[in-house]
Amino acid sequence: MTRTAKKLRILLADDHELVRRGIRGLLRARGGWKVVGEAVNGREAVEKTTKLKPDVAIIDISMPDLDGLQATRQIREATPNTEVVILSMHESDQMVRRVLEAGALGYVLKSDLATHLVRAVKDVSGGKLFLTPKVSGIVLKGFLKTASQPGPAGHLQVRPTPREVEIIRLLAEGNSNKKVAADLGITVRTVETYRAKIMLKLGLHSLAELIHYAIRSKIVPQPGASE
Repeated sequence: MTRTAKKLRILLADDHELVRRGIRGLLRARGGWKVVGEAVNGREAVEKTTKLKPDVAIIDISMPDLDGLQATRQIREATPNTEVVILSMHESDQMVRRVLEAGALGYVLKSDLATHLVRAVKDVSGGKLFLTPKVSGIVLKGFLKTASQPGPAGHLQVRPTPREVEIIRLLAEGNSNKKVAADLGITVRTVETYRAKIMLKLGLHSLAELIHYAIRSKIVPQPGASE
């Protein structure tokens, strides 16, 4: 039984009671979902997530003790089966990239909570990346601005992590998601998640563009090049 087919267990972390109350109301309207814990700061969010192991953690990016980015990194390290949705007031493509790099799968502006939070929770619980249309537009605008800069273009300004480089290399060498998963000892869904985040982070739109990026960045050798 998939997580979306059973009762979804959710942890909510925000230092404002009114915000948590509003989110509880949104989630309560979705039958079969349950808020199993709440936190008022980042450290408490990590502790409760580690203990309760919810399917999804909804984390405010601005909290005391640990901010949302720090909390997300620690949550993904301690409980990799818990997906994270970040709540933010920041309309910045750089912030979105930082959130994705931290390991979150969802980014929802607080102004869009009522419209998009339920869909965000549903999507990330199934391992899908979720950005609201407004956030997607912000990210696209940032990519276009970066791509228009002269010189060795913006791809080099956004550097993939070592794990992402490893996955880029394997994909660019022609391996399937299943083969990459087997080689790295992770699930196919995790590979798919990494792939989606890499494409978004680097502004790529196809496997061909990923291969070109890998060659240009010397992650894989150019075809026909001597060893």
